[in-house]
Amino acid sequence: MKHIKVSSVDLKSHPDLNEVWVHSVIAEDPSILALGDVIVKDRERIQPGAGRLDLMLQDADGPGRYEVEIQLGPTDPSHIIRTIEYWDRERKRYPQYEHTAVIIAEDITSRFLNVIGLFNGTIPIMALQMKAVEMPGGVGLIFTKVMDTLQLGLVDDDEEESEPMDRAYWESRASTKTVKLAEQVLEFCRPFAGSVEFSFNKHYIGIWVDGKACNFATLRPRKNALVLHIKLPKEAGLDARLEQHELDLLEYDRRWKNYRVRLSSGDIGKHEGLLKELLKLAYDRRKSS
Repeated sequence: MKHIKVSSVDLKSHPDLNEVWVHSVIAEDPSILALGDVIVKDRERIQPGAGRLDLMLQDADGPGRYEVEIQLGPTDPSHIIRTIEYWDRERKRYPQYEHTAVIIAEDITSRFLNVIGLFNGTIPIMALQMKAVEMPGGVGLIFTKVMDTLQLGLVDDDEEESEPMDRAYWESRASTKTVKLAEQVLEFCRPFAGSVEFSFNKHYIGIWVDGKACNFATLRPRKNALVLHIKLPKEAGLDARLEQHELDLLEYDRRWKNYRVRLSSGDIGKHEGLLKELLKLAYDRRKSS
């Protein structure tokens, strides 16, 4: 394959290319940031009394929002402070979304990478280094993720330290009927998982296999229905199958990577085959990870 010589472009000192140009390139095709399937929600978004947010991106089919600030040249303290301030304002105004601060700069220095790292874990921050390259047909932008948000542990990583509950707690919080629905789901797992049992926790019912936490699925009984969380990556083919079976699907949980299905007593029997298949897929994936 023929090698094409390219040269880097310093956008900060370029006479024609500027931050507005970068905004336009990203807005035209936000996939170049590699943040997933995102759309442009807003540009130059006004922050009352605090300037304008460069870009607001949003998951095309999920609850994620990204407050994006762009800096030509190297990062500086004001850039970091401004990014965090805009992120904080947006999450307070729209708490129903999952907000992530995104810093983009041509040069993210090690010093400021360390500073950003101090916030990661308490403030979800991503840092992308931007490089402009000149080619025969024009100038292209390359974005490299040099810092990602802190990866959350699996649901069962801290289960042994979580507040233990019992069956009576969930029957009182939800209902005896929906806890029995959860038991039916557990029975679906026995053919492939063997010795399975419930772990009753304050916020969910987990699954233990052979005496150890193995939450390939978690269950949350409600008064009149059971919400089943199945830990599988979101895939178009799987989405189509679930829609075809007319399951009562809730919004995909991108944070924990769970499909969420609301089940009534009639759904358990009607969709038994599909539920067993999904649970086994999640179990096999969990055991191989």
